[in-house]
Amino acid sequence: MLTLSDAYKNGVTSSPIRRIMEMASRANLVKMGLNPDNVISFAGGWVNHEAPEELRQEYVEIAQDRDTFHKTGGYSDSDGSPELKQALLDFNSQLYGIESSTAENLIIGQSSTQLTFSLFKILLNPEDKILLFDPAYANYPEQIQTCMNSQNIVYFPIFDAEKWEFVADENALINDFEQFLERERPKLILFSSPDNPTGMILPDLFVKKMMDAALKYDCYVAIDFAYYTFLYGKALPEYFFYSHQQYPNLIKIFSNSKWCRGLGRRLGWIEANSTIVQTLKVVQQSLILCPDTLHQMALTNYINKGLKDGSISEYIKRINDDYESASKFLCYCIEKYLSSRFTVPEGGLYSVVDVGMDGDAFVAEMLKKTGVVFVPGGGFGGSLKNGIRISFGPLVYDKKKIEEGFIRVSEVYKKIK
Repeated sequence: MLTLSDAYKNGVTSSPIRRIMEMASRANLVKMGLNPDNVISFAGGWVNHEAPEELRQEYVEIAQDRDTFHKTGGYSDSDGSPELKQALLDFNSQLYGIESSTAENLIIGQSSTQLTFSLFKILLNPEDKILLFDPAYANYPEQIQTCMNSQNIVYFPIFDAEKWEFVADENALINDFEQFLERERPKLILFSSPDNPTGMILPDLFVKKMMDAALKYDCYVAIDFAYYTFLYGKALPEYFFYSHQQYPNLIKIFSNSKWCRGLGRRLGWIEANSTIVQTLKVVQQSLILCPDTLHQMALTNYINKGLKDGSISEYIKRINDDYESASKFLCYCIEKYLSSRFTVPEGGLYSVVDVGMDGDAFVAEMLKKTGVVFVPGGGFGGSLKNGIRISFGPLVYDKKKIEEGFIRVSEVYKKIK
């Protein structure tokens, strides 16, 4: 029988985010002599705005109608309801002008996490290599190792730790990447945009050259668009509009977790060429059977009504403005109290900050002495070893607490740096 210790030896681990959240759990904080109610956390990667009231009302109406509620207890299609598929396509078309998919290119699942796990199952053999960027979302390696029991992850550095920014020489980066791809021959490239942890967006030219090179070497490219409704001061990049006709190796991963705060109402979808979608459907039939019918029905009704009366557009703009404001205030606090070396978020919920020392040691010291929680940067890649990831998502409406956290840290940081 496989024991837990055997599982860890075989590569089943928990992410650095999960480990820091466990360290900052209420029970552990009490053990450390801290008052949990006084702890300020910049570690959580979740949004904290209210879900749209119109969406909540859809759940109310469904629950109040006996016949409709009865229908939510039935199976949907294994790849999701046709009605929600069309609503999602209309959402992207009407709000962002994205016309790159049809219903046959779309599969709905329990969540983007589940769908990504299923994607590994259908695309990868144990000996295949997966390319992640350095830095990359910390949960990707654990997902890959858990799913494939594989250590075949290769990392391509895109972050300049000396300048604390994405590599500025785009032509050199493209040349290095193409050589790296030819040498390593990965089966899959996976990244998020906007990026977690940096909050940055990969430039169009680099992604275009990456897609062309990946197509040449028979490599899939999966882009996680979890934060694409959170963009600050710039339009959607061109590669958000790429179609599967242009790039049959392109896979787009989406979720409702962030934009309508559906973190616990799990639902996600993938857009890909029809062969990938049909193969995912077969896997999904044995993994979850079908996505949640209640959530699909409520989201379908909300999107259709919201697109018709314009309320969904107003909601997304207001929420985006709220997070952009919190992002600017976070940058102000970072520069005033902590460091001049940090990434300015172009989207998403995060910034990474150079603290000039080992990020793990910094996080542990700050939690112990100030009751402020961050995530060590090293868990996202070696380029961020001397950094931390800061999330403003949970504190989007509490700028006073954001500043209080940095004031606390500043007083201790001055003594140790």
